[in-house]
Amino acid sequence: MAILPSVDNTTTKRELTAKQKSFLEHLVNTSGDAKKAAELAGYSSHYHHVVKTLKSEILELTQEILANSAPKAAFKLVEIMESKKPIVQAANKLTAAQTLLDRVGVSRVDKVDINHNMNSGGIFLMPDKAPVIIEAEDADYD
Repeated sequence: MAILPSVDNTTTKRELTAKQKSFLEHLVNTSGDAKKAAELAGYSSHYHHVVKTLKSEILELTQEILANSAPKAAFKLVEIMESKKPIVQAANKLTAAQTLLDRVGVSRVDKVDINHNMNSGGIFLMPDKAPVIIEAEDADYD
């Protein structure tokens, strides 16, 4: 599977061992099964430690996989929209495609119109308020 352009360590920040690179490659080949990928890469047990150690690389790999699937999701949205025939599980496919596109940053954009027409009026300046002086007589308050 040609989904691993960054496993060659061109975009990662640290040098990975051969075993760690193998784990990442097997993670894709096993469709994300971390336990099986750890076994194939030669880790004896405790694959959770491997996942914890390679967390940032796994997240980067996940983003690449989603980005590679984004065009397929976009075409699926168009196919569902333009289909004249009923599509099996169209609602599920539509939701999955929309979710994937949202996660890679392709989503609908909410726009707010902040244009102001200066010909509609001006600014009205109020005069300064005069100070109000209240005089009170001395009184005893119980």
